[in-house]
Amino acid sequence: MPQLNPAPWFMIFMFTWAIFLTILPPKVMAHTFPSEPSPQGMTTLKTTPWNWPWH
Repeated sequence: MPQLNPAPWFMIFMFTWAIFLTILPPKVMAHTFPSEPSPQGMTTLKTTPWNWPWH
């Protein structure tokens, strides 16, 4: 049965991973976002209590 012979499939596996590891990481790392997020200021918001009649 030819599927039990690992010789051709192992080389296909190794070549596939070699291609993935040499081509894909530079493409992924070159990705940039359209707009970089900017840090927001450290301002605290003024909160006021609610004046609701509870009865």
